Amino acid sequence: MNVNQHTPMASPYSQPQPGYGQPSFSPLDGGYPAQYAPYNGPALAYQPGVPPQGYSPFTSFPSKAVAANPVSDLSSPLDLGPPRGPPTSGPPPVSASQQYNQYTHSPGDMQNGPPPMTQAPSRPPVSQPYNQGVMNMSGQQPSYSQHYGPPSSMQQVTNQMTGMHITSGPPTPAGPGYAQPHSSQLPISTAYSATPQPSYTQAPPPVSSASTQPPLPSGPAAPQQYYGGPPPPSQQPFNSSLPPTSQQQFTSSLPPPPSQQTFPPSSYSGPVHPSSQAPSPPVSQSQQSFPPPQPPFSSAPPPVSQPSFTTGPPPPSQGSFPSQAPPPSSQPGSFPPPGPPPTSAASGQYLGPMPPQQQQPHPSQPSPYHSGPPLPRAQMPPTSMAQSNHLPSGPQGPPGPPGPLQQPPPQPGMQTGYPPQQNGAFGQVRSPQPGYPGPYPGQPNYGAPAPAPAPAPPAQKRLDPDAIPSPIQVIEDDKAKTNEPFTTGVRGQAPPLVTTNFQVKDQGNASPRFIRCTAYNIPCTSDMAKQSQVPLAAIIKPLATLPPDETPPYLVDHGESGPIRCNRCKAYMCPYMQFIEGGRRFLCGFCSCVTEVPPHYFQHLDHTGKRVDCYDRPELSLGSYEFLATVDYCKNNKLPQPPAFIFLIDVSYNAVKSGMVSIVCQELKSLLDHLPRENPEIESVVRVGFVTYNKVLHFYNVKSSLAQPQMLVVSDVSDMFVPLLDGFLVNVNESRQVIESLLDQIPEMFADTRETETVFGPVIQAGLEALKAADCAGKLFVFHTSLPIAEAPGKLKNREDKKLIGTDKEKSLFQPQAGFYNSLAKECVAQGCCVDLFLFPNQYVDVATLGVVPVSTGGSVYKYTYFQAQSDQERFLNDLRRDVEKQVGFDAVMRVRTSTGIRATDFFGSFYMSNTTDVELAGLDCDKAITVEFKHDDKLSEETGALMQCAVLYTSCSGLRRLRIHNMAVNCCSQLADLYRNCETDTIINFFSKYAFRGVLNNPTKAVRDTLVNQCAQILACYRKNCSSPSSAGQLILPECMKLLPVYLNCVLKSDVLLPGADVSLDDRAYLRQLISCMDVAETHIFFYPRLLPLMKLESGSLPVAVRDSEERLSKGGVYLLETGLHLFLWVGASVQQELLLNIFGTPSFSQIDSNMTSLPVLDNPFSQRLREIVDSFRAQRSRYMKLMVVKQEDRAELIFKHFLVEDKSASGGASYVDFLCHMHKEIRQLLS
Repeated sequence: MNVNQHTPMASPYSQPQPGYGQPSFSPLDGGYPAQYAPYNGPALAYQPGVPPQGYSPFTSFPSKAVAANPVSDLSSPLDLGPPRGPPTSGPPPVSASQQYNQYTHSPGDMQNGPPPMTQAPSRPPVSQPYNQGVMNMSGQQPSYSQHYGPPSSMQQVTNQMTGMHITSGPPTPAGPGYAQPHSSQLPISTAYSATPQPSYTQAPPPVSSASTQPPLPSGPAAPQQYYGGPPPPSQQPFNSSLPPTSQQQFTSSLPPPPSQQTFPPSSYSGPVHPSSQAPSPPVSQSQQSFPPPQPPFSSAPPPVSQPSFTTGPPPPSQGSFPSQAPPPSSQPGSFPPPGPPPTSAASGQYLGPMPPQQQQPHPSQPSPYHSGPPLPRAQMPPTSMAQSNHLPSGPQGPPGPPGPLQQPPPQPGMQTGYPPQQNGAFGQVRSPQPGYPGPYPGQPNYGAPAPAPAPAPPAQKRLDPDAIPSPIQVIEDDKAKTNEPFTTGVRGQAPPLVTTNFQVKDQGNASPRFIRCTAYNIPCTSDMAKQSQVPLAAIIKPLATLPPDETPPYLVDHGESGPIRCNRCKAYMCPYMQFIEGGRRFLCGFCSCVTEVPPHYFQHLDHTGKRVDCYDRPELSLGSYEFLATVDYCKNNKLPQPPAFIFLIDVSYNAVKSGMVSIVCQELKSLLDHLPRENPEIESVVRVGFVTYNKVLHFYNVKSSLAQPQMLVVSDVSDMFVPLLDGFLVNVNESRQVIESLLDQIPEMFADTRETETVFGPVIQAGLEALKAADCAGKLFVFHTSLPIAEAPGKLKNREDKKLIGTDKEKSLFQPQAGFYNSLAKECVAQGCCVDLFLFPNQYVDVATLGVVPVSTGGSVYKYTYFQAQSDQERFLNDLRRDVEKQVGFDAVMRVRTSTGIRATDFFGSFYMSNTTDVELAGLDCDKAITVEFKHDDKLSEETGALMQCAVLYTSCSGLRRLRIHNMAVNCCSQLADLYRNCETDTIINFFSKYAFRGVLNNPTKAVRDTLVNQCAQILACYRKNCSSPSSAGQLILPECMKLLPVYLNCVLKSDVLLPGADVSLDDRAYLRQLISCMDVAETHIFFYPRLLPLMKLESGSLPVAVRDSEERLSKGGVYLLETGLHLFLWVGASVQQELLLNIFGTPSFSQIDSNMTSLPVLDNPFSQRLREIVDSFRAQRSRYMKLMVVKQEDRAELIFKHFLVEDKSASGGASYVDFLCHMHKEIRQLLS
């Protein structure tokens, strides 16, 4: 896992915030009023000597950004100021091409910085205020007592610096708002724009520093401040009274007053780096003023007497800075270079950063928040539009050179100066700490007294994380507005988010639990689809389990002749068929062919043209239902046999020693009573068989007439056959005593084994041959421990080679070693043999190859690395129970039909395809999702919309052939704004992740990441160009329903598959790649953006509101539960109150908490009961059992936990959310210019 997530600074709030825009400045009296200060990260966790892997001080961007109050109506403008380099954090320490170090800086901007050194830099204290200040370019550079960071060549550094140049553009009067939308309409765009924020709401930056950002070590060269700006005013959101998503575009133009700008001597004496200094792009604001100049970094609160708002132009000290050259495109890095634009851009090419437009002063302008053109959107009322869309804008100062992000100045009524905040050491005032690196641009300043502050050029502020779109805010808003059941009768209506609990009423379209679409309003033409680049796809989960309050699909029997279908396209009878000629014929909604209605199905029509029995027949009134299939739908035209389950257990030395063999045998005794069945009253018809193996295979005869089981050994593994027919597959109840005797004997029989080698291919062949002999479909449960190196078909060699990571040959590591398993998978699919693989590896086992058969047959891979009976048994047994008991169909074929104009062109998931239309699944369970991409092959019409029908033919676990049908109708639109109003970001991310994870099989991971960034930029640039109201280029404007696209996309880009940390194994990456390929939208959502719940107060009946995934949201006095869909972490702050520790752990002391515990103690108090209920409910929602890990603050395990704080920088070089948003903004501006 890439663990050292870098989190810059304490949250400005006293309590961890759930991501709302509450006022976010600290109180005037100087401390946090609340009992828990925000957790800023261990104050001293990183000492210079032991830098976390993967960080290099150079190239890191400040990791916080200017306050841009997110605004949101259909779109959210964010003023990000001039383009800034893409986020970066240094390359992982591989020799491969460096990952994220794409931000180049120009030579003149070079810091006289720290001399190169070979070890990784130490990570800056989390507690320093990160503000992106500019360095004082003229002061003397303090000498470095220690250097940190990998050696970086001058060229590298130079390159790095150039990336940040921003050309300043002519001032444009973008400030005054556009006409404000009537409040009754929903604007469609939220503009985020940041403005300089004068007062320090955070602590004043450390004195020692030139800029106030502590270096974020991590890349090859330290970028100069990307957003220069006043010292870090804390992340105070602009106008803290507005929720962050209200529609605001800030375009201000007041450069920060000089008072903000004094910085201590900085690391360089060269020309000032313009990008770092230029004041930020205009941001219109309500009247604001700046506090009088304060001493540069005093840690005392700024004088209170400052006028709250001066309205004059900013002080002249902000003069213009030299404009900058366009960034070179040669930078290394994982984002496309800021140079020449990708040529595929639909809506314009990037040609280099666009100068942010400065605003002219407008003393009496109307609203700073320009909302995009108001577009009604049914279910997304803008959040808090009323107040936020129309704020008077204050006088603007003269345009200064554009600067990258800035924070908005305080709103009227806000205090201007805030006392310094406490830093990570909780309770100390945030003044420079000895022993920590200086501000951002990289002066180590370890332990040396800080040089006296010297006046410095104005610095720029970073974007405030609270001002950019918050996933938590969006999730909570959706929950708040979903209070009645979602009815599926309205075509093209987007459902509530996957994070919202809601009930579905099927009224003619499939429930979102079965099908979710990326867009519910699809473009009428392929040109429009190409222009927008929004993927048109559906994520289909055909056998999804429904909550108890929803009716499962009805079973319809159309008699011996089988289901009624269209003669031409073979679509099944559904609500989109139109009956004509008095009910004697029907017109197909898919291909418009007219088909005769069979006499037995005839029914009269009412006055509206509907059949009078319409509501009595599920296939005429519902979106999802099942047909009983006739013998014509069966293989070889004969009804299927009931399926069989075969358990194949590795009994080599490792398997026996780890305890796996005895655990499996013990569990199977009780598990065999829970085999799947459709009717709980009736016993399961599934038959079972048992095999054990190491280098040879042992088959067991467990016929009910035997007193003891018999073992038959097959040692010729090169030509596998099943040595017995009768007595291998048996009914559990008939043979129960023999089976139990066998399961008791297996662990004893192999207790003293010395055999370490295993085979794997012949094991699957054995199960396949047994199913063939019994002429039935079924499932193999294989429990395997090691790389199969014994002589046999499918023998593998260890090809783990970390040197290939990051190179063009890396893709070979994701491809199977041998063609053997591909052809074996094909045979399994033909027989209906699904394989579920349970791996217990202690070293490399080549999951990429072993997983081929499970993935191709619709099976699953479960992986328990370094399996230990004591700590992993609970997770393994829960997974095994669920895997055996869950509803599953066998020998399945899925086909997706569409109405004229679009067609299914691509499929993602765990299946096999022998032609271009049929998705074949030897097994299909209730957790598997298949993603289908659609392309236009003709024009669509707005009147008819577009239809899709997913039909799955399968054998149920009781041996009956069924057809499950899901129908979906979506709207078509000829206006791009309608498309952007009805998209679903979570589904788009699910599609992008599967697209990218399949892409790594044939492309370098860097190319895959670049493709994703480029497509996302094109989607947002097209919106900006065609749907939002005109506004300054310094604003990032996002569609309301896609405002989380950047944060979620960044999570995909930073995932272990695409950007692995040094400690992520190849097997883990292959495992995750396979796992995500068949996840549904809810699972990918929690996987990429984990849920972080504060547990300080628990109420029965409701969950606490989650907080954002960032270290600065953690409070040292708090306890948090983090859920990723695969893991649960309980993070315990170092200063949690005794009462809370007693309630949860039964111990009053932090030091006594056992960090090895995997389950919470059962204590008799309401808090403990409620917490355990929450953990159980989280586990019940997921398809895999999540093991609980207790993480104490500043413990070693905290690195793993921080890996999942996805809004922060990642140890492997992944950008923070703020940095990535700025990078996306730059990409969009390049496309638009």
